[in-house]
Amino acid sequence: MQRRLFIRLAGGGVIAAATATTLAGCSSALPPDAIAAWQSPGQGETEARRWILSHAILAPHSHNLQSWLVDLSVPDEITLFVDQKRLLPETDPFSRQMMMSQGTFLELLDLAAKQKGLRARIELFPQGVFPPTTVDGRPTARIRLVADAAVKPDPLFAQILRRRTNREAYEARDPDAAALQAMAVSVQQHPFRTGFVGSAQPDALQQHRRIARDAWRIELVTPRTVMESFKVLRIGPKEIAQHRDGISLNDPMVRALDAVGLFDRSVAPAPDDFATTGQIDEFNAKIDSTPAFFWLVTEGNDRVTQINSGRAYARAQLAATAAGLSMQPLSQALQEYAEQAVPYAEIHQLVGAPAPRFTVQMWARLGYAPAIEPSPRRGLASHVVRG
Repeated sequence: MQRRLFIRLAGGGVIAAATATTLAGCSSALPPDAIAAWQSPGQGETEARRWILSHAILAPHSHNLQSWLVDLSVPDEITLFVDQKRLLPETDPFSRQMMMSQGTFLELLDLAAKQKGLRARIELFPQGVFPPTTVDGRPTARIRLVADAAVKPDPLFAQILRRRTNREAYEARDPDAAALQAMAVSVQQHPFRTGFVGSAQPDALQQHRRIARDAWRIELVTPRTVMESFKVLRIGPKEIAQHRDGISLNDPMVRALDAVGLFDRSVAPAPDDFATTGQIDEFNAKIDSTPAFFWLVTEGNDRVTQINSGRAYARAQLAATAAGLSMQPLSQALQEYAEQAVPYAEIHQLVGAPAPRFTVQMWARLGYAPAIEPSPRRGLASHVVRG
């Protein structure tokens, strides 16, 4: 069946671009090089740290930037840094999400270490904690690996290679109660509050959906925030394989439009352009059919809490994966830039977490969805700065 896509031109006209027969045969599968890191990670590595890190780099990360750098120059130690060239200053102005992404990395590192019978002794901010609004070149963590016969493998390790951030449409049915319980139990080692809403709370569910729709629209119609995403768009197999990060678009139609210059990534589309309204409509349809939402709330919002929130979210997502559930973070309403002030306040009020005492560190849609490919990964060598 032929698909048609309407493109608004700079002069105000509209053209219809149709997928030609030749495009119908194009594959939207990611190039193998882009997802090679997911295939038997650590295979052939004789050094435990590298085997462990080959699993840690599969952690979820904001915009899939993979802002992790490691120093291996000290034997049996790993020093973790934020890659300051891979930040999101517009949508994550205080680097809260960056700290959470450091935490997801540390959680998968810890799980992989346990699989090797090693205890990961993690010291956060060994040279001092970052200020509340910036990050710098000091390490976020120093990890010493120690053999310990008392260390037992964590069952969540088995889910690392199956974990996905799934942005597709979810089935209408509610998540199983046992699955929700397993997710809540998975984060009990942290003093955080988790919550869920589903069809049993129809009014609250509709409020979650509305806030998600509003926050997404704000990000798409704010030029500087949408351009931040445009800068890390990877369109087509060549770009995806070259960068192996960011936001991958491999749809044949998008590739065709980009190839003939009809997909301009140098300027933000106008609010009424199809590039904007089409995304809003597609997102809204997925949100309106989302059967459940999950959230993670902390008291306080210091840097250590942010990192540990990332660790907790990684565990919750792995527990969801084990139960056959999919998740997609809804970061927009949690972002601390001026245009999102209303959704930010609304979601905090809705889940009983009034700011500034409490912070909603994670909010995600939750449900059953079709299987998808993993996100691209740059490979371990791209993250090692010394050693």
